Amino acid sequence: MTARRRGTQVEALPRRLSYRRPKGEQLQEILEGVIAALQPGALLPSERLLAERYGVARATVTQAVEGLASRGLVYRVHGSGTFVAEPKFRQPLTLTSFTEDMRARGMTPGSVVRSQAVLPASEVVARHLALVPGSPVVHLERVRTADGEPMALERTHLPAQRLPGLETADLSDASLYELLERDWGVRVAEADQWASVVRLTADEAALLQVDPDQPALLFQRLTRDPGGAPIEYVRSLYRGDRYEVHTRLERLGG
Repeated sequence: MTARRRGTQVEALPRRLSYRRPKGEQLQEILEGVIAALQPGALLPSERLLAERYGVARATVTQAVEGLASRGLVYRVHGSGTFVAEPKFRQPLTLTSFTEDMRARGMTPGSVVRSQAVLPASEVVARHLALVPGSPVVHLERVRTADGEPMALERTHLPAQRLPGLETADLSDASLYELLERDWGVRVAEADQWASVVRLTADEAALLQVDPDQPALLFQRLTRDPGGAPIEYVRSLYRGDRYEVHTRLERLGG
């Protein structure tokens, strides 16, 4: 971004902050408006310029920017400044595979298969899949990509006896749900899903190409067929800077 463009950005900002509200909170709102008008990768006004314009401590500006970064709206590059981040994807509330979800967004889904083997079920996996511990399960570990960019790390477990041969199927660029229905006649119908925020390990962060301090969203999902039988237990780590969960709430009665 040119110096002239940065100057235009600063001139477009409100002249002063209200004394009635916390200054850091107002700065975040102002910067959210700036972000909404810019393209991903655009450079924001420097913290020094913002501090001078609003007559606040540099620490106040830094705190406001860090709040935006924690929400994935911006990212910081040491020595270069703060930039507008790519928009986040909302986790769909319908039961779709990653492949189907990315296709619906007009993106090209992909997978890097890191593990695909039959292993004995641990107690946790066996409990979710209604199996005896030690029963054979197909374990899949895949880095899921969208337009070539890593988005999620999936660790999936499926009952091997019901899905013979799945451990050798080509899953590099395939929808698992489409494959299950086409080759095994198994259709997914419903799922329970739990979401939480977790810290990535160094290896997980490297696979997702994010900073080790970047929080991630952990989705645990138990998927069932139309008869209610468990088909899949999956733990998926999604990049916290690219995903958010949106839920519509309605008040009953009253």
